[in-house]
Amino acid sequence: MPADAPPDYRALAVAAEHPSHVHPVRTPFNHRSLDALCEAGVDLDVVSPSPIAPPVGPYSEYRHVPRTERWGRYRVHYPRYLYALPKSRFYQVSGNSMRRRLAAFVPETFETPHDVVHTCGVYLDSYGALDYCRDHDVPLVAMTHAGDLRNYDAFNDDVQAKIRETIDYASRVLTVSDELAGVARRFAPEAKVETVPIGEDPSKFPTDRRDAIRRELGLDPDTEVLLYVGRFEEAKGVRELVAALHELDRTDVFLAAIGHDGDLRWWFVNELGEMDHGTHAFWRLDPVAVRRWHVAADLLVHPSHTEARPTVMYEAMAAKTPILGTTVGGVPEMVADGETGILVPPRDADALADAIDALLDSPEGLRAMGERGHERLLANDWTWERHADRLREIHRAVIGE
Repeated sequence: MPADAPPDYRALAVAAEHPSHVHPVRTPFNHRSLDALCEAGVDLDVVSPSPIAPPVGPYSEYRHVPRTERWGRYRVHYPRYLYALPKSRFYQVSGNSMRRRLAAFVPETFETPHDVVHTCGVYLDSYGALDYCRDHDVPLVAMTHAGDLRNYDAFNDDVQAKIRETIDYASRVLTVSDELAGVARRFAPEAKVETVPIGEDPSKFPTDRRDAIRRELGLDPDTEVLLYVGRFEEAKGVRELVAALHELDRTDVFLAAIGHDGDLRWWFVNELGEMDHGTHAFWRLDPVAVRRWHVAADLLVHPSHTEARPTVMYEAMAAKTPILGTTVGGVPEMVADGETGILVPPRDADALADAIDALLDSPEGLRAMGERGHERLLANDWTWERHADRLREIHRAVIGE
């Protein structure tokens, strides 16, 4: 769209899980989704409610979250609300606090009403926007990446009621995978649920410079580079990854592990230090650096216990890197097993080790898988540009209803 073209419509985006300068690599897919909407011509106001910080303790760093800052093509506002702990008992309190805060903050801060509200989660984001939507008769489009709906049965009765209230009001419930859409239809009529995949921009991955990037990273040409990107926590399969690496009887392996958050961080780093293989754990690495590691890698290893459609796999496909994943959630929708990667059962360290060993024994086969993965990304139009186009189509539809 030309830079001087008038915006399509005005939208308010709500994303409690959004990067800030305190948490610069948190849920980058939410930022990329909203940035793509702006690039597509949407006039977007963005709020990312941030918890009121305690004076001391592990969450005191939230006091450094600014009131507002620029991210890409838009400005983010971080109004404070009460996030009550423990979450297992007081999650409903957090939702009520965000709902009251946004109902007052949005009219005070922006020209209202907006044409549509787009949220990056059902609970807390969509529930937090309910009063504003109702007060101004604004349609609500709720995106979900898995956690709120998949974990519904683990929430208390009050939170479950709030989730149902939110979905009842929402004009659309958007999911990132067909598998998750099936979960969403437990709560919403089929016509209200749509799958809108996220994606990646292949032009940002300099695959033609792979050899040079490996030299710059200090990697020997004969070394097989395994890449892990994700939180250092049990649900991401890091215990199985460690066990599988201990089983490997080869000297040509280097693991680059790129993490952000996770309660197994120090255990994981300790375990890596005990290995005979080359390893290095990175913490909150800049996205540009992450893309370089994707290009340099021979294999992405992603042994999660649960997923929707992980961003890291789109990144690997953009970088022409094959994928070793698990048969969970929407992963089988992304990875063509045996063609663009290999899928193994979750929580099975032996199967993971055997798959790594077999894949590394065939470097030419690995590169062919990576090429086919790249072709699959393009053939399915799994890009941020197409993602934004689909969101605009849905927004326009609900605005006209």
